[in-house]
Amino acid sequence: MFFLKVFVSFLSVFCLGSGENALHANSPGDIIIGGLFPIHKQTNRSTTHGPLSCSWYDLRGFLQSQVMIYALREINQRSPRALPNFTLGYDIYDTCGDVSLAIRATLQLLKNQSDPQMCLVPENFQSVLSEPKTKAVIGERYSEVSIAVARVVALSSVAQISHGSTSEHLSTKLKFPSFLRTISSDEHQTKAIAELVRKFNWRAVAIVGSDDEYGKYGSDRLVDNLSGMKNICIEFINILPGYFSKNTSQAHTRLTELVKNINNSIAEAIIMFTKDTNVNVIMEAAIKHNLNRTWIASDAWSTSSVVSTLPGIEKAGEVFGFISKRNEVPKFRDYVLSAFNGTTNDILDHHLILYPLCSNQSDENRESNCSLADSSQGSKQCLDLSCLAKYIDQDESYNIYLAVQVIVEGLRHLLKCDKHTCKRGNQFTASELLTEIKKVNFTVNTTHIFFDSNGDPSLGYDILYWNMTESKQGTSIQTIGEYWPNGNIEIPEDLVSNKSTQMVTAYNCSKTCKPGQMLKQQSKQCCHDCVPCAEGEFSTGNGDKCESCGEMKYSSPQRNMCFEKTLEFLDWSDPFIIILSCLQVLGIITTIVFAILFAIYRRTPVVKAVGGYLCFLELFSLLVCFCLAFSFVGKPTVASCMVGLPVFGIAFSLCISCILANLLQILVGFNFDRKIRLWIKKLNQPAAVVIIVSGIQLSLCVPWMCFYPPFPSERTLNTTILLHCHKGSDKLFIAMLVYNAFWALSCFLFAFKGKQLPDLYKNASLITTSMMLFLIIWILFIPIYISLFGSYKQAIEIAAILISSYSILCCHLAPKFYIIIFRKEINNENAITEYIRKHFEQKNLTVVTS
Repeated sequence: MFFLKVFVSFLSVFCLGSGENALHANSPGDIIIGGLFPIHKQTNRSTTHGPLSCSWYDLRGFLQSQVMIYALREINQRSPRALPNFTLGYDIYDTCGDVSLAIRATLQLLKNQSDPQMCLVPENFQSVLSEPKTKAVIGERYSEVSIAVARVVALSSVAQISHGSTSEHLSTKLKFPSFLRTISSDEHQTKAIAELVRKFNWRAVAIVGSDDEYGKYGSDRLVDNLSGMKNICIEFINILPGYFSKNTSQAHTRLTELVKNINNSIAEAIIMFTKDTNVNVIMEAAIKHNLNRTWIASDAWSTSSVVSTLPGIEKAGEVFGFISKRNEVPKFRDYVLSAFNGTTNDILDHHLILYPLCSNQSDENRESNCSLADSSQGSKQCLDLSCLAKYIDQDESYNIYLAVQVIVEGLRHLLKCDKHTCKRGNQFTASELLTEIKKVNFTVNTTHIFFDSNGDPSLGYDILYWNMTESKQGTSIQTIGEYWPNGNIEIPEDLVSNKSTQMVTAYNCSKTCKPGQMLKQQSKQCCHDCVPCAEGEFSTGNGDKCESCGEMKYSSPQRNMCFEKTLEFLDWSDPFIIILSCLQVLGIITTIVFAILFAIYRRTPVVKAVGGYLCFLELFSLLVCFCLAFSFVGKPTVASCMVGLPVFGIAFSLCISCILANLLQILVGFNFDRKIRLWIKKLNQPAAVVIIVSGIQLSLCVPWMCFYPPFPSERTLNTTILLHCHKGSDKLFIAMLVYNAFWALSCFLFAFKGKQLPDLYKNASLITTSMMLFLIIWILFIPIYISLFGSYKQAIEIAAILISSYSILCCHLAPKFYIIIFRKEINNENAITEYIRKHFEQKNLTVVTS
């Protein structure tokens, strides 16, 4: 309530304020209908304060005001009477398309009928406003002005029926409860424009809107509709400021920028959703710069006689447009040609001052006067009525006619009228009339009119085309199709076919793409260039979108087809694998030969020196390692992956444990330091050492194999699919290597210590060498293994296992084989005793035995 008081207080100040009088016409009657029309298109409004004056007299606006007067006159004179015993009067104001002037006029319309001098707000205002003299208002044309008017008339619940305001915002009944219209909402117009773009197969468009309710809401809705369509790009959106149509430096700068954008644009259509005053400025610049583009006109300027008659308009390019379903106001043209049938009103009188009627003129002079008829303030030259009749539009004028018929139909139901009388008097409220108007559902001529819950009618659009010629007749605006709110659009198929088959140069920037290339957005927002398809994609040509070959295929170098990927793994036919396999076979044979020979000479000192029965465990573990290397070759299987590395870890730890036990035997036998000898003697339990050392490794590898086993895995590469064994658990794999490396290092240290002892067979020295090779190989293996990629990663694993196994076989066991075969003379106990005696004699030591 507080807000209402403040708002109305503001309006009362506005009402009482003085200002320059705009055009106004009225006629008395039992029931008054208000009218708001932009007979002038501009004001002198600027950033500085001052009185407003109107300019740019609009013949269409003038004629639309006369349509309302004509329709009301026709209702009053109709026989039988539509409203028996009642006369309809009017009160019409020129708003000049300005919000302030429109509100001032609205306040005048809403004065109380019992006291014409009183403003809208009574002195003893509490909560209920006094009943206004005006029961309904027709207008305004512009959405921005209608929004302001709708907020004012809603205070008195006066029905406002607009003939040209299409903003979707006005459909919000919570904000504008008394607003209705006889023109379709922009919700349908923007859908219609989007459908036209899709129908003509245009890929790139630009949008020019304006910073008002009409242009901004329309542009936003256009963006929503076009963005939801496939392969349609909005190159740029330009929202014009309110001062754009003014003759100022700021406006000139904005115009220059816009023309530059349009000139550099590759958009196939420029959609202009703004007032005709803005469009007039843009089209004059388009003619000057010979832009020659395709334009899509919203209903605000699609039938504008000002724009369509610009000299050289054909240089701007072709124009498609939308307008609410067109129809002629019955006999209105004859009414105009008859000099308005002798009627008079202040607006008509003002018009006749600007454009006096012509008499006794030749056809040539009459045609000349027609071309001069649209100057901003009138030419003061005579204007033939036939020329004036050319400015009668068939859309908004008919909507005004419909609005009058809607009000009359509402009155008929409210006053309960038949052909002879009305049962109710004229004592009714504007709110009651509004309720009845919302319920109307009838047909005027061929137009069926009713309002939905938003106050919108279900009317369609005519699709227009400006047929431009260089003849004296100028532009002919032709209807080429129609659009209905259900989404159905009808356009001649030959026109659709012609537009759809044209080379879409704006989309592909005049480029022809080769196979293996696609059209892709690059530098300019909507300009698409030919770019090669990425690896793993292909395109057959014509700029078609690159498609994926899938995981199992790869694209050709030209990216025009796909090939099946080959399986990559260690194949038996690989030369490197053949070499490794030969080494594996050699290792197996050598190991078996050594085992046989050691079994034959198992009681000799050289076999006992190498560990006795432990050497057979050592040979067995080496045999397992040589055999395991084969599991890494060929297509990986569950079994081959599982036994590969885990079993190698167990086998090699068994081999190292045998060597460690052998070293402890050597140190016990030859180290005569009493304390060290007692300590080593406690450790010299060969079976326990082997079981404990290899058992710990077994406890690591068995859970690895059971819970996190290595498994066959695929890795998709560019042209191949790599088959390999996944480790299962990297942590357990590293633990296995570290554990073996620890005992290898321990053996190396023990062996290095034992090199100073008398050893005929050089066991300690040979073990030092073999362990050092093992450690070096696995230290080098880690960085090589990490950096290498592909199937040869497993070949490195084979090589590391073979070198580790050969280091022990060749450095530790092969010398014993040599002694057994070629140095039999030192393979006896006497030779060992003599060697030890000489060793100590050289060091001047005495052998002491316990």
